[in-house]
Amino acid sequence: MDCGLLYSGGKDSTLAALLLDRFYEVTLLTGDFGVTDDHEHARRAAERAGFPFRTVELDREVAEAAAERMLEDGYPRNGIQRVHDHALERAAALGFDAVADGTRRDDRVPTVSRAQAQSFEDRHGVDYLAPLSGFGRGAVDGLVDAHLDVVVGPSEEIPRADYEGELRAVLADAHGEAAVADVFPAHDQTYVEGLRE
Repeated sequence: MDCGLLYSGGKDSTLAALLLDRFYEVTLLTGDFGVTDDHEHARRAAERAGFPFRTVELDREVAEAAAERMLEDGYPRNGIQRVHDHALERAAALGFDAVADGTRRDDRVPTVSRAQAQSFEDRHGVDYLAPLSGFGRGAVDGLVDAHLDVVVGPSEEIPRADYEGELRAVLADAHGEAAVADVFPAHDQTYVEGLRE
């Protein structure tokens, strides 16, 4: 069976891929709105982790609507959730037996409720997998420390292929850099450089 996993090149999605690898032929999928070229570092992270990689074309209109929603809200949660839902839908259309993501039990965004997962599976005839859904941040960090080489730093400085990079670019293009700073709180991100031996 094959599985398409939404992939950012960060620790959570890489750990999710490693957990699924025993049971599925995993392909790592990075969404691309055509706004930036930020997916190249995810491709390198996928290669270093030993997984095939593919970009998935997403609708730019979704990114623009998400950016406007984030600006209106003053925080990124609802916009990122909209983009994640869109990415799952696009991944499901690629013909995989299963579609997965790296969401954790204690993530605030994105999230997929049980009802949403069941609806997604019924509509697309795929299995939805969230292998980290039972793991809290402490457990994930412990596994990451033991198995992955990562770089940690401020989100605006770490190369990234998650939704935030392109959403930041859409916001900056439409409303200037100040809008980006208003919407996105300062936080750290990770970038996977490889597996530990």
